[in-house]
Amino acid sequence: MFKDRTQAGKLLAAKLQKYKNDQGLVLAVPRGGVPVAYQVARELGFPLEVVLTKKIGHPNHKEYAIGAASLTDHFVIPHRDVPPAYIERELTAIRARLKEMSQKFMGDHEPEKLEGKTVIVIDDGVATGNTLLSTIGVIKKGKPAKLVIAVPIASREALIKLHKEADEVIALLVPEEFYGVGAFYEHFNEVSDDEVQFYLGKLGRLKKAG
Repeated sequence: MFKDRTQAGKLLAAKLQKYKNDQGLVLAVPRGGVPVAYQVARELGFPLEVVLTKKIGHPNHKEYAIGAASLTDHFVIPHRDVPPAYIERELTAIRARLKEMSQKFMGDHEPEKLEGKTVIVIDDGVATGNTLLSTIGVIKKGKPAKLVIAVPIASREALIKLHKEADEVIALLVPEEFYGVGAFYEHFNEVSDDEVQFYLGKLGRLKKAG
């Protein structure tokens, strides 16, 4: 059980110390992953950005991820019953939302290049892993040297899936019975857009001060 996302982030940072001398980048899954990722990025001295990807859902079952899209790339698992026109419509809609997120959270900041870097993807927890898996497909297209998934809490099912796709997966807690991510935090309040902006800006101010 974690007190809150801040404590979880500090504990996670301790497990990621071996990457401190790498050329790296921390990618936080918004919104809940941002307070966790902030602690890791601060400890390792890595830049912090939000994962600007969204899943592409199946036309007959939107919650079922068949891929994901970023502002510049996308990844889709081919399905016979999914026409190309549907993918194009989804890409247009998803990228419109991602542009809004980018402007809100990143402003005019150009996203860091992933190529050749140790990229650490952080969320506050993983239940099924399906959405994160589709996001990994997009991130891999950026050619990072190493892809690490780090979370405070994960289901055993999700962990098995993620281990197949990432170079390393770190989960501090893998319970025998999984009741949802929030059940393993004493305080699990919804993270607002303002909080995301606060954490991203706070790290930027620390870097300027340093």
